[in-house]
Amino acid sequence: MPKATTIDEYIDNLPAHARPHVVEIRRLAREAAPTATEQVKWGYPAYVHPDGVILFMFSGHKKHTSVAFTPSTRAAFDDELGGYQTGKGTIALPHDDPLPLDLLRRMIKHRTHEYEHDGIKWF
Repeated sequence: MPKATTIDEYIDNLPAHARPHVVEIRRLAREAAPTATEQVKWGYPAYVHPDGVILFMFSGHKKHTSVAFTPSTRAAFDDELGGYQTGKGTIALPHDDPLPLDLLRRMIKHRTHEYEHDGIKWF
C-alpha cells in the first residue's frame, strides 16, 4: 500500500475502529491550532506552524491513537497524564476510552506557545 500524501488518505487507510479518535483529534487540532497547516510527515498527520516547524503529530494504531508533542510539552502535563502510557513526547490514547479533549486542547495551545514564545522547535 502506498504511503498517504494527505490526511484524508491517511484516515481512509486506517482500520475502521481506529478512525474515530483520529478524526476527532484532527477536528480538535484544526480548532486549537487554526493557523497551522496539515501535512503528512514521516507518513503521519502533522500540524505545522506557518514558520515550517512541526507543532505536533498523531497516528492511529491497532489499540490506540498516539499524539506526539515535544518532550517539554508532554512533561508540562505529567500530573494529568498518570492514567496514560507515555513516551518521550507521546501519549497513547486507547480506542476504547473517551478522548481527553480538554487536556489535548491545552497541550496543543501550550505547544504552540512554547514554539512562538520560547523558540522550542521539533525534537
